[in-house]
Amino acid sequence: RAVLRKASALEYKIQRRALRKQDFINYIQYEINLLELIKKRRARIGYSFKKDEIENSILHRVHSLFNRAIGKWKEDVQLWLSHVAFCKQWNAKHQLSKVFSSMLAIHPNKPALWIMAAKWEMETQLSSESARRLFLRALRFHPECPKLYQEYFRMELMHAEKQRKEKKEFEQAKMDLGEFNYSEEILNGEMARIIYRDAAQKIKGVEFHLAVLSIAKLFDFTQDLQKEILESLQTKYADDPLTWDYMARRELELGSLQSTEHTTKQMKVSEMTQREERCSAVFEEAVRAVPTEDMWKCYITFCLERYNRKTNSEELKQKRLERTLSVFHRAHESSLLPEALYKQWLQLLLESNLFEKATEVAEAATKHFSLSVETWQMRLQVLIQLKSDDVTQCFEEAIKHVKSKGTLPLWTLWVEWSEGTNSKEDTEALYQRSLRATNPAESVTMKEKYLDWTYRNGGYKKVKRVFTSLCENRPFSLDFFRKMIQIEKEQESCKMLHLREYYERALREFGSTDSDLWLDYIKEELSHPQGKPENCGSIHWRAMKMLQGDLVEDFVSKYTLLQTGHL
Repeated sequence: RAVLRKASALEYKIQRRALRKQDFINYIQYEINLLELIKKRRARIGYSFKKDEIENSILHRVHSLFNRAIGKWKEDVQLWLSHVAFCKQWNAKHQLSKVFSSMLAIHPNKPALWIMAAKWEMETQLSSESARRLFLRALRFHPECPKLYQEYFRMELMHAEKQRKEKKEFEQAKMDLGEFNYSEEILNGEMARIIYRDAAQKIKGVEFHLAVLSIAKLFDFTQDLQKEILESLQTKYADDPLTWDYMARRELELGSLQSTEHTTKQMKVSEMTQREERCSAVFEEAVRAVPTEDMWKCYITFCLERYNRKTNSEELKQKRLERTLSVFHRAHESSLLPEALYKQWLQLLLESNLFEKATEVAEAATKHFSLSVETWQMRLQVLIQLKSDDVTQCFEEAIKHVKSKGTLPLWTLWVEWSEGTNSKEDTEALYQRSLRATNPAESVTMKEKYLDWTYRNGGYKKVKRVFTSLCENRPFSLDFFRKMIQIEKEQESCKMLHLREYYERALREFGSTDSDLWLDYIKEELSHPQGKPENCGSIHWRAMKMLQGDLVEDFVSKYTLLQTGHL
Protein backbone atom coordinates (compact mmCIF):
# COMPACT_ATOMS: atom_id res chain seq x y z
CA ARG A 1 0.00 0.00 0.00
CA ALA A 2 2.84 2.39 0.84
CA VAL A 3 4.46 1.68 -2.53
CA LEU A 4 1.15 2.29 -4.31
CA ARG A 5 0.57 5.57 -2.46
CA LYS A 6 4.05 6.85 -3.27
CA ALA A 7 3.93 5.72 -6.90
CA SER A 8 0.46 7.27 -7.35
CA ALA A 9 1.63 10.59 -5.93
CA LEU A 10 4.62 10.62 -8.27
CA GLU A 11 2.42 9.58 -11.21
CA TYR A 12 0.01 12.48 -10.60
CA LYS A 13 2.92 14.93 -10.71
CA ILE A 14 4.00 13.83 -14.20
CA GLN A 15 0.41 14.06 -15.51
CA ARG A 16 0.24 17.82 -14.94
CA ARG A 17 -0.18 20.23 -17.81
CA ALA A 18 3.01 22.09 -16.84
CA LEU A 19 5.59 19.33 -16.60
CA ARG A 20 8.75 19.66 -14.51
CA LYS A 21 11.95 17.74 -15.17
CA GLN A 22 12.59 17.23 -11.46
CA ASP A 23 9.28 15.36 -11.07
CA PHE A 24 10.40 12.82 -13.68
CA ILE A 25 13.82 12.48 -12.06
CA ASN A 26 12.22 11.90 -8.64
CA TYR A 27 9.86 9.25 -10.05
CA ILE A 28 12.69 7.47 -11.91
CA GLN A 29 14.90 7.53 -8.82
CA TYR A 30 12.11 6.09 -6.69
CA GLU A 31 11.52 3.22 -9.11
CA ILE A 32 15.27 2.47 -9.34
CA ASN A 33 15.54 2.44 -5.54
CA LEU A 34 12.55 0.08 -5.40
CA LEU A 35 14.24 -2.24 -7.89
CA GLU A 36 17.42 -2.27 -5.82
CA LEU A 37 15.44 -3.01 -2.66
CA ILE A 38 13.61 -5.94 -4.30
CA LYS A 39 16.92 -7.29 -5.61
CA LYS A 40 18.52 -7.17 -2.13
CA ARG A 41 15.53 -8.80 -0.42
CA ARG A 42 15.35 -11.60 -2.98
CA ALA A 43 19.07 -12.24 -2.50
CA ARG A 44 18.74 -12.23 1.30
CA ILE A 45 15.81 -14.67 1.57
CA GLY A 46 16.41 -16.62 -1.64
CA TYR A 47 12.88 -15.90 -2.95
CA SER A 48 12.38 -15.75 -6.73
CA PHE A 49 8.55 -16.04 -7.06
CA LYS A 50 7.20 -13.95 -10.00
CA LYS A 51 10.63 -12.43 -10.49
CA ASP A 52 10.25 -11.69 -14.18
CA GLU A 53 6.72 -10.30 -13.81
CA ILE A 54 7.59 -7.87 -11.00
CA GLU A 55 11.05 -6.70 -12.10
CA ASN A 56 10.19 -6.50 -15.79
CA SER A 57 7.15 -4.33 -15.17
CA ILE A 58 9.24 -1.88 -13.12
CA LEU A 59 12.03 -1.90 -15.72
CA HIS A 60 9.51 -1.21 -18.45
CA ARG A 61 8.05 1.67 -16.41
CA VAL A 62 11.49 3.22 -15.85
CA HIS A 63 12.32 3.01 -19.56
CA SER A 64 8.97 4.64 -20.37
CA LEU A 65 9.65 7.44 -17.89
CA PHE A 66 13.09 8.03 -19.36
CA ASN A 67 11.65 8.10 -22.88
CA ARG A 68 8.98 10.63 -21.87
CA ALA A 69 11.51 12.84 -20.07
CA ILE A 70 14.01 12.68 -22.92
CA GLY A 71 11.26 13.40 -25.46
CA LYS A 72 10.43 16.57 -23.53
CA TRP A 73 14.02 17.67 -22.71
CA LYS A 74 16.09 16.34 -25.63
CA GLU A 75 18.89 18.85 -25.06
CA ASP A 76 19.68 17.53 -21.56
CA VAL A 77 22.69 15.26 -22.11
CA GLN A 78 22.73 14.22 -18.46
CA LEU A 79 19.26 12.64 -18.86
CA TRP A 80 20.49 10.61 -21.82
CA LEU A 81 23.56 9.48 -19.88
CA SER A 82 21.41 8.49 -16.90
CA HIS A 83 19.30 6.31 -19.20
CA VAL A 84 22.47 4.76 -20.65
CA ALA A 85 23.79 4.02 -17.15
CA PHE A 86 20.47 2.43 -16.15
CA CYS A 87 20.45 0.21 -19.24
CA LYS A 88 24.02 -0.92 -18.54
CA GLN A 89 23.25 -1.62 -14.88
CA TRP A 90 20.26 -3.85 -15.73
CA ASN A 91 21.83 -5.36 -18.86
CA ALA A 92 19.12 -4.00 -21.17
CA LYS A 93 21.23 -4.38 -24.33
CA HIS A 94 18.41 -4.09 -26.86
CA GLN A 95 17.07 -0.94 -25.17
CA LEU A 96 20.57 0.55 -24.88
CA SER A 97 21.17 0.14 -28.59
CA LYS A 98 18.01 2.21 -29.24
CA VAL A 99 19.06 4.84 -26.67
CA PHE A 100 22.49 5.28 -28.28
CA SER A 101 20.91 5.53 -31.73
CA SER A 102 18.43 8.23 -30.61
CA MET A 103 21.02 10.09 -28.56
CA LEU A 104 23.50 10.34 -31.43
CA ALA A 105 20.74 11.51 -33.77
CA ILE A 106 19.93 14.38 -31.36
CA HIS A 107 23.52 15.13 -30.23
CA PRO A 108 25.81 14.38 -33.19
CA ASN A 109 27.99 17.38 -32.21
CA LYS A 110 29.45 15.70 -29.11
CA PRO A 111 32.42 13.41 -29.94
CA ALA A 112 32.46 11.89 -26.43
CA LEU A 113 29.02 10.35 -27.02
CA TRP A 114 30.16 8.73 -30.28
CA ILE A 115 33.20 7.30 -28.50
CA MET A 116 31.01 5.95 -25.66
CA ALA A 117 28.67 4.22 -28.12
CA ALA A 118 31.52 2.71 -30.15
CA LYS A 119 33.27 1.52 -27.00
CA TRP A 120 30.08 -0.25 -25.89
CA GLU A 121 29.73 -1.95 -29.27
CA MET A 122 33.36 -3.06 -29.20
CA GLU A 123 33.75 -4.16 -25.57
CA THR A 124 30.25 -5.31 -24.58
CA GLN A 125 28.63 -6.36 -27.83
CA LEU A 126 31.98 -7.64 -29.18
CA SER A 127 31.09 -6.13 -32.54
CA SER A 128 34.10 -4.41 -34.07
CA GLU A 129 32.14 -3.87 -37.31
CA SER A 130 29.43 -1.83 -35.54
CA ALA A 131 32.08 0.14 -33.64
CA ARG A 132 33.88 0.88 -36.93
CA ARG A 133 30.65 2.13 -38.54
CA LEU A 134 30.02 4.43 -35.57
CA PHE A 135 33.53 5.89 -35.76
CA LEU A 136 33.21 6.48 -39.50
CA ARG A 137 29.85 8.23 -38.98
CA ALA A 138 31.36 10.31 -36.18
CA LEU A 139 34.29 11.40 -38.38
CA ARG A 140 31.85 12.71 -40.98
CA PHE A 141 30.54 15.09 -38.31
CA HIS A 142 33.97 15.78 -36.76
CA PRO A 143 36.62 15.35 -39.47
CA GLU A 144 39.32 17.11 -37.42
CA CYS A 145 38.67 15.74 -33.92
CA PRO A 146 41.93 14.30 -32.51
CA LYS A 147 40.21 12.30 -29.77
CA LEU A 148 37.96 10.49 -32.27
CA TYR A 149 40.93 9.50 -34.42
CA GLN A 150 42.86 8.32 -31.35
CA GLU A 151 40.02 6.10 -30.13
CA TYR A 152 39.33 4.77 -33.66
CA PHE A 153 43.05 3.99 -33.97
CA ARG A 154 42.96 2.20 -30.59
CA MET A 155 39.83 0.23 -31.57
CA GLU A 156 41.43 -1.10 -34.77
CA LEU A 157 44.54 -2.19 -32.87
CA MET A 158 42.35 -3.92 -30.25
CA HIS A 159 40.49 -5.70 -33.04
CA ALA A 160 43.78 -6.81 -34.61
CA GLU A 161 45.07 -8.06 -31.25
CA LYS A 162 41.83 -9.97 -30.65
CA GLN A 163 42.11 -11.69 -34.07
CA ARG A 164 45.76 -12.52 -33.47
CA LYS A 165 44.87 -14.22 -30.17
CA GLU A 166 42.03 -16.16 -31.81
CA LYS A 167 44.30 -17.35 -34.61
CA LYS A 168 47.01 -18.39 -32.15
CA GLU A 169 44.54 -20.41 -30.06
CA PHE A 170 43.15 -22.15 -33.15
CA GLU A 171 46.66 -23.00 -34.31
CA GLN A 172 47.57 -24.38 -30.88
CA ALA A 173 44.41 -26.52 -31.03
CA LYS A 174 45.51 -27.64 -34.54
CA MET A 175 42.20 -26.59 -36.03
CA ASP A 176 41.66 -25.97 -39.73
CA LEU A 177 41.70 -22.20 -40.37
CA GLY A 178 40.19 -22.52 -43.84
CA GLU A 179 36.72 -21.44 -42.75
CA PHE A 180 38.12 -18.40 -40.90
CA ASN A 181 39.25 -15.38 -42.86
CA TYR A 182 42.25 -13.88 -41.04
CA SER A 183 43.73 -11.15 -43.23
CA GLU A 184 47.47 -10.66 -42.65
CA GLU A 185 47.09 -6.91 -43.23
CA ILE A 186 44.49 -6.56 -40.46
CA LEU A 187 46.52 -8.82 -38.16
CA ASN A 188 49.53 -6.52 -38.62
CA GLY A 189 47.52 -3.36 -37.86
CA GLU A 190 47.21 -2.01 -41.41
CA MET A 191 43.76 -0.54 -40.67
CA ALA A 192 45.27 1.47 -37.82
CA ARG A 193 48.05 2.64 -40.19
CA ILE A 194 45.46 3.90 -42.69
CA ILE A 195 43.62 5.77 -39.93
CA TYR A 196 46.88 7.35 -38.75
CA ARG A 197 47.88 8.49 -42.24
CA ASP A 198 44.45 9.97 -42.86
CA ALA A 199 44.49 11.78 -39.51
CA ALA A 200 48.04 13.08 -39.98
CA GLN A 201 46.92 14.96 -43.11
CA LYS A 202 44.06 16.69 -41.28
CA ILE A 203 45.34 17.20 -37.73
CA LYS A 204 48.37 19.37 -37.13
CA GLY A 205 50.43 19.41 -33.97
CA VAL A 206 52.95 17.17 -32.27
CA GLU A 207 50.56 16.31 -29.40
CA PHE A 208 48.37 14.15 -31.67
CA HIS A 209 51.33 12.18 -33.00
CA LEU A 210 52.63 11.56 -29.49
CA ALA A 211 49.18 10.44 -28.31
CA VAL A 212 48.86 7.97 -31.20
CA LEU A 213 52.40 6.73 -30.60
CA SER A 214 51.65 6.08 -26.92
CA ILE A 215 48.59 4.02 -27.96
CA ALA A 216 50.60 2.01 -30.51
CA LYS A 217 53.22 1.19 -27.84
CA LEU A 218 50.55 -0.67 -25.84
CA PHE A 219 50.50 -3.41 -28.53
CA ASP A 220 53.47 -5.69 -29.14
CA PHE A 221 52.92 -6.14 -32.91
CA THR A 222 53.14 -2.46 -33.90
CA GLN A 223 56.93 -1.96 -34.17
CA ASP A 224 56.74 -0.94 -37.86
CA LEU A 225 53.81 1.38 -37.16
CA GLN A 226 55.66 2.98 -34.25
CA LYS A 227 58.70 3.50 -36.47
CA GLU A 228 56.58 5.22 -39.14
CA ILE A 229 54.93 7.54 -36.59
CA LEU A 230 58.33 8.38 -35.09
CA GLU A 231 59.84 9.17 -38.50
CA SER A 232 56.86 11.37 -39.33
CA LEU A 233 57.25 13.13 -36.01
CA GLN A 234 60.95 13.83 -36.58
CA THR A 235 60.38 14.97 -40.16
CA LYS A 236 57.40 17.29 -39.65
CA TYR A 237 58.11 18.60 -36.15
CA ALA A 238 61.90 18.59 -35.87
CA ASP A 239 61.85 22.06 -34.26
CA ASP A 240 59.14 21.34 -31.71
CA PRO A 241 60.36 21.05 -28.09
CA LEU A 242 57.87 18.22 -27.42
CA THR A 243 59.50 16.12 -30.16
CA TRP A 244 62.92 16.55 -28.62
CA ASP A 245 61.48 15.91 -25.16
CA TYR A 246 60.02 12.61 -26.34
CA MET A 247 63.23 11.56 -28.13
CA ALA A 248 65.29 12.29 -25.01
CA ARG A 249 62.97 10.48 -22.58
CA ARG A 250 62.88 7.55 -25.00
CA GLU A 251 66.50 6.83 -24.05
CA LEU A 252 65.32 5.89 -20.53
CA GLU A 253 62.82 3.38 -21.94
CA LEU A 254 65.31 1.89 -24.38
CA GLY A 255 67.62 1.15 -21.49
CA SER A 256 64.85 -0.43 -19.43
CA LEU A 257 64.13 -3.01 -22.15
CA GLN A 258 67.39 -4.82 -21.41
CA SER A 259 67.48 -7.75 -19.01
CA THR A 260 67.88 -6.77 -15.38
CA GLU A 261 68.38 -10.28 -13.97
CA HIS A 262 71.46 -11.05 -11.85
CA THR A 263 72.45 -7.40 -11.45
CA THR A 264 73.85 -5.85 -8.31
CA LYS A 265 72.76 -2.50 -6.86
CA GLN A 266 75.97 -0.89 -8.12
CA MET A 267 75.31 -2.19 -11.64
CA LYS A 268 71.75 -0.83 -11.53
CA VAL A 269 73.00 2.59 -10.41
CA SER A 270 75.63 2.56 -13.15
CA GLU A 271 73.04 1.60 -15.77
CA MET A 272 70.65 4.32 -14.60
CA THR A 273 73.46 6.89 -14.70
CA GLN A 274 74.28 5.90 -18.28
CA ARG A 275 70.61 6.15 -19.32
CA GLU A 276 70.23 9.59 -17.78
CA GLU A 277 73.47 10.74 -19.45
CA ARG A 278 72.11 9.59 -22.82
CA CYS A 279 68.89 11.54 -22.15
CA SER A 280 70.94 14.55 -21.16
CA ALA A 281 73.01 14.30 -24.35
CA VAL A 282 69.83 14.42 -26.47
CA PHE A 283 68.56 17.42 -24.49
CA GLU A 284 71.94 19.16 -24.96
CA GLU A 285 71.60 18.68 -28.70
CA ALA A 286 68.00 19.96 -28.46
CA VAL A 287 68.84 23.24 -26.70
CA ARG A 288 71.50 23.89 -29.35
CA ALA A 289 69.11 23.13 -32.22
CA VAL A 290 66.02 24.81 -30.69
CA PRO A 291 67.21 27.49 -28.23
CA THR A 292 63.81 28.55 -26.86
CA GLU A 293 62.19 28.98 -23.44
CA ASP A 294 59.96 25.95 -23.99
CA MET A 295 62.94 23.75 -24.88
CA TRP A 296 64.86 24.76 -21.76
CA LYS A 297 61.68 24.23 -19.72
CA CYS A 298 61.42 20.63 -21.02
CA TYR A 299 65.07 19.99 -20.14
CA ILE A 300 64.71 21.48 -16.64
CA THR A 301 61.46 19.58 -15.99
CA PHE A 302 63.22 16.34 -16.90
CA CYS A 303 66.15 17.15 -14.58
CA LEU A 304 63.81 18.01 -11.69
CA GLU A 305 61.82 14.81 -12.19
CA ARG A 306 64.98 12.71 -12.04
CA TYR A 307 66.31 14.63 -9.03
CA ASN A 308 63.04 14.12 -7.10
CA ARG A 309 63.07 10.36 -7.69
CA LYS A 310 64.06 8.40 -4.59
CA THR A 311 67.40 6.65 -4.67
CA ASN A 312 69.69 5.09 -2.07
CA SER A 313 72.78 6.08 -4.05
CA GLU A 314 74.25 9.37 -2.82
CA GLU A 315 76.52 9.47 -5.86
CA LEU A 316 73.57 9.30 -8.27
CA LYS A 317 71.64 11.91 -6.28
CA GLN A 318 74.63 14.27 -6.30
CA LYS A 319 75.05 13.87 -10.07
CA ARG A 320 71.35 14.65 -10.57
CA LEU A 321 71.65 17.74 -8.39
CA GLU A 322 74.74 19.01 -10.21
CA ARG A 323 73.11 18.43 -13.59
CA THR A 324 69.91 20.24 -12.55
CA LEU A 325 71.73 23.27 -11.12
CA SER A 326 73.95 23.45 -14.21
CA VAL A 327 70.94 23.42 -16.56
CA PHE A 328 69.19 26.12 -14.50
CA HIS A 329 72.32 28.30 -14.62
CA ARG A 330 72.82 27.90 -18.39
CA ALA A 331 69.16 28.65 -19.13
CA HIS A 332 69.48 31.78 -16.98
CA GLU A 333 72.71 32.82 -18.74
CA SER A 334 70.92 32.43 -22.09
CA SER A 335 68.07 34.66 -20.78
CA LEU A 336 65.67 31.83 -21.62
CA LEU A 337 64.64 30.73 -18.13
CA PRO A 338 60.86 31.23 -17.64
CA GLU A 339 59.78 33.28 -14.62
CA ALA A 340 57.94 30.36 -12.97
CA LEU A 341 61.11 28.22 -12.90
CA TYR A 342 63.14 30.75 -10.89
CA LYS A 343 61.13 29.77 -7.82
CA GLN A 344 62.01 26.09 -8.25
CA TRP A 345 65.66 27.01 -8.77
CA LEU A 346 65.68 29.00 -5.54
CA GLN A 347 64.00 26.19 -3.59
CA LEU A 348 66.65 23.77 -4.84
CA LEU A 349 69.47 26.13 -3.86
CA LEU A 350 68.02 26.68 -0.38
CA GLU A 351 67.54 22.92 0.13
CA SER A 352 71.19 22.43 -0.85
CA ASN A 353 72.32 25.17 1.61
CA LEU A 354 73.70 27.31 -1.23
CA PHE A 355 72.45 30.52 0.39
CA GLU A 356 74.82 32.98 -1.29
CA LYS A 357 73.96 31.63 -4.72
CA ALA A 358 70.24 31.79 -3.86
CA THR A 359 70.57 35.50 -3.01
CA GLU A 360 72.33 36.15 -6.35
CA VAL A 361 69.70 34.22 -8.31
CA ALA A 362 66.83 36.05 -6.56
CA GLU A 363 68.42 39.41 -7.40
CA ALA A 364 68.97 38.37 -11.03
CA ALA A 365 65.32 37.24 -11.29
CA THR A 366 64.05 40.67 -10.19
CA LYS A 367 66.29 42.32 -12.80
CA HIS A 368 64.81 40.12 -15.54
CA PHE A 369 61.22 40.50 -14.32
CA SER A 370 61.28 43.85 -12.52
CA LEU A 371 57.52 44.42 -12.92
CA SER A 372 56.49 41.02 -11.52
CA VAL A 373 55.06 41.09 -7.99
CA GLU A 374 55.57 37.31 -7.63
CA THR A 375 59.28 37.58 -8.46
CA TRP A 376 59.86 40.38 -5.94
CA GLN A 377 57.87 38.44 -3.35
CA MET A 378 60.07 35.40 -4.02
CA ARG A 379 63.27 37.43 -3.56
CA LEU A 380 61.99 39.00 -0.36
CA GLN A 381 61.03 35.63 1.09
CA VAL A 382 64.57 34.39 0.43
CA LEU A 383 66.08 37.44 2.18
CA ILE A 384 63.70 37.08 5.13
CA GLN A 385 64.48 33.37 5.43
CA LEU A 386 68.22 34.14 5.44
CA LYS A 387 67.68 37.02 7.93
CA SER A 388 69.47 39.44 5.62
CA ASP A 389 70.09 43.09 6.52
CA ASP A 390 68.89 44.19 3.06
CA VAL A 391 65.22 43.31 3.57
CA THR A 392 63.96 46.89 4.08
CA GLN A 393 66.01 48.19 1.14
CA CYS A 394 64.64 45.41 -1.07
CA PHE A 395 61.05 46.19 -0.03
CA GLU A 396 61.59 49.86 -0.95
CA GLU A 397 63.07 48.83 -4.30
CA ALA A 398 60.17 46.47 -5.00
CA ILE A 399 57.51 49.09 -4.25
CA LYS A 400 59.34 51.55 -6.50
CA HIS A 401 59.48 49.16 -9.46
CA VAL A 402 56.00 47.61 -9.23
CA LYS A 403 52.97 49.73 -9.99
CA SER A 404 50.49 50.41 -7.18
CA LYS A 405 47.94 47.95 -8.59
CA GLY A 406 48.65 44.41 -7.40
CA THR A 407 51.16 45.34 -4.68
CA LEU A 408 48.98 43.92 -1.87
CA PRO A 409 51.12 40.72 -1.50
CA LEU A 410 54.24 42.89 -1.07
CA TRP A 411 52.64 45.14 1.57
CA THR A 412 51.22 42.13 3.40
CA LEU A 413 54.62 40.46 3.48
CA TRP A 414 56.29 43.71 4.56
CA VAL A 415 53.98 44.39 7.53
CA GLU A 416 54.09 40.74 8.64
CA TRP A 417 57.89 40.85 8.61
CA SER A 418 57.90 44.21 10.40
CA GLU A 419 55.60 42.88 13.16
CA GLY A 420 58.23 40.34 14.16
CA THR A 421 61.30 42.50 13.56
CA ASN A 422 60.70 46.25 13.96
CA SER A 423 59.33 48.38 16.77
CA LYS A 424 55.60 49.02 17.22
CA GLU A 425 56.03 52.63 16.07
CA ASP A 426 57.77 51.58 12.83
CA THR A 427 55.14 48.90 12.15
CA GLU A 428 52.28 51.35 12.72
CA ALA A 429 53.90 53.89 10.40
CA LEU A 430 54.26 51.12 7.80
CA TYR A 431 50.56 50.18 8.11
CA GLN A 432 49.55 53.82 7.62
CA ARG A 433 51.87 54.12 4.64
CA SER A 434 50.39 50.96 3.08
CA LEU A 435 46.88 52.45 3.32
CA ARG A 436 48.03 55.48 1.33
CA ALA A 437 50.05 53.47 -1.21
CA THR A 438 47.60 50.69 -2.11
CA ASN A 439 44.59 51.23 -4.36
CA PRO A 440 41.14 51.43 -2.69
CA ALA A 441 40.22 47.77 -3.32
CA GLU A 442 43.49 46.47 -1.83
CA SER A 443 43.43 48.92 1.10
CA VAL A 444 40.38 47.01 2.43
CA THR A 445 42.58 44.04 3.37
CA MET A 446 45.22 46.30 4.91
CA LYS A 447 42.56 47.97 7.07
CA GLU A 448 41.51 44.59 8.46
CA LYS A 449 45.13 43.63 9.20
CA TYR A 450 45.84 47.07 10.77
CA LEU A 451 42.79 46.75 13.04
CA ASP A 452 43.77 43.25 14.15
CA TRP A 453 47.43 44.23 14.81
CA THR A 454 46.42 47.35 16.76
CA TYR A 455 44.15 45.34 19.08
CA ARG A 456 46.87 42.75 19.72
CA ASN A 457 49.55 45.34 20.44
CA GLY A 458 47.72 48.47 21.62
CA GLY A 459 44.59 47.25 23.37
CA TYR A 460 40.95 48.31 23.24
CA LYS A 461 41.28 52.11 23.53
CA LYS A 462 43.90 52.25 20.81
CA VAL A 463 41.92 50.03 18.40
CA LYS A 464 38.80 52.14 18.94
CA ARG A 465 40.68 55.29 17.91
CA VAL A 466 42.13 53.52 14.86
CA PHE A 467 38.68 52.19 13.88
CA THR A 468 37.18 55.68 14.09
CA SER A 469 39.95 57.13 11.93
CA LEU A 470 39.73 54.35 9.35
CA CYS A 471 35.96 54.80 9.06
CA GLU A 472 36.61 58.16 7.37
CA ASN A 473 38.07 56.48 4.26
CA ARG A 474 36.03 54.10 2.09
CA PRO A 475 35.87 51.35 0.91
CA PHE A 476 35.36 48.82 3.73
CA SER A 477 34.75 45.12 4.02
CA LEU A 478 32.08 43.46 6.14
CA ASP A 479 34.83 41.60 8.04
CA PHE A 480 36.30 44.97 9.06
CA PHE A 481 33.11 45.82 10.97
CA ARG A 482 32.58 42.29 12.26
CA LYS A 483 36.11 42.31 13.64
CA MET A 484 35.36 45.49 15.62
CA ILE A 485 32.06 44.04 16.86
CA GLN A 486 33.91 40.93 18.05
CA ILE A 487 36.52 43.06 19.82
CA GLU A 488 33.76 44.97 21.66
CA LYS A 489 32.11 41.70 22.72
CA GLU A 490 35.39 40.46 24.20
CA GLN A 491 35.51 43.41 26.66
CA GLU A 492 34.35 42.89 30.23
CA SER A 493 32.28 46.06 30.07
CA CYS A 494 30.78 45.44 26.63
CA LYS A 495 28.53 48.42 25.87
CA MET A 496 25.45 48.09 23.70
CA LEU A 497 25.86 51.74 22.73
CA HIS A 498 29.16 50.94 21.01
CA LEU A 499 27.76 47.78 19.37
CA ARG A 500 24.87 49.83 17.93
CA GLU A 501 27.36 52.29 16.50
CA TYR A 502 29.35 49.52 14.78
CA TYR A 503 26.22 47.77 13.48
CA GLU A 504 24.81 51.06 12.14
CA ARG A 505 28.08 51.85 10.36
CA ALA A 506 28.13 48.36 8.86
CA LEU A 507 24.49 48.56 7.76
CA ARG A 508 25.12 51.86 5.97
CA GLU A 509 27.64 50.01 3.78
CA PHE A 510 26.18 46.49 3.54
CA GLY A 511 22.55 46.76 4.70
CA SER A 512 21.15 46.17 1.21
CA THR A 513 23.21 43.07 0.44
CA ASP A 514 23.56 41.11 3.71
CA SER A 515 20.49 39.80 5.53
CA ASP A 516 22.55 38.08 8.26
CA LEU A 517 23.86 41.44 9.45
CA TRP A 518 20.32 42.60 10.25
CA LEU A 519 19.56 39.35 12.08
CA ASP A 520 22.74 39.63 14.16
CA TYR A 521 21.77 43.19 15.11
CA ILE A 522 18.32 42.00 16.23
CA LYS A 523 19.86 39.11 18.20
CA GLU A 524 22.20 41.54 19.93
CA GLU A 525 19.30 43.76 21.01
CA LEU A 526 17.49 40.71 22.37
CA SER A 527 20.40 39.08 24.19
CA HIS A 528 22.56 41.95 25.46
CA PRO A 529 21.90 43.07 29.05
CA GLN A 530 21.73 46.69 27.84
CA GLY A 531 19.75 45.81 24.71
CA LYS A 532 16.32 47.21 23.89
CA PRO A 533 13.99 44.52 22.46
CA GLU A 534 11.52 47.26 21.52
CA ASN A 535 14.02 48.38 18.85
CA CYS A 536 13.66 45.05 16.98
CA GLY A 537 10.47 46.16 15.21
CA SER A 538 12.08 49.25 13.71
CA ILE A 539 15.21 47.25 12.72
CA HIS A 540 12.96 44.69 11.00
CA TRP A 541 11.08 47.44 9.16
CA ARG A 542 14.34 49.06 7.98
CA ALA A 543 15.68 45.66 6.82
CA MET A 544 12.56 45.05 4.73
CA LYS A 545 13.02 48.46 3.10
CA MET A 546 16.76 48.12 2.38
CA LEU A 547 17.28 44.48 1.37
CA GLN A 548 17.17 43.69 -2.34
CA GLY A 549 15.58 40.87 -4.34
CA ASP A 550 15.53 37.36 -2.86
CA LEU A 551 17.32 38.57 0.28
CA VAL A 552 13.97 39.82 1.61
CA GLU A 553 12.49 36.29 1.56
CA ASP A 554 15.66 34.90 3.11
CA PHE A 555 15.50 37.48 5.89
CA VAL A 556 11.79 36.86 6.58
CA SER A 557 12.26 33.07 6.85
CA LYS A 558 15.23 33.43 9.19
CA TYR A 559 13.44 36.09 11.27
CA THR A 560 10.48 33.73 11.68
CA LEU A 561 12.81 30.99 12.93
CA LEU A 562 14.36 33.48 15.32
CA GLN A 563 10.95 34.36 16.76
CA THR A 564 10.09 30.69 17.27
CA GLY A 565 13.43 30.03 18.96
CA HIS A 566 14.79 27.72 16.23
CA LEU A 567 17.63 30.03 15.15
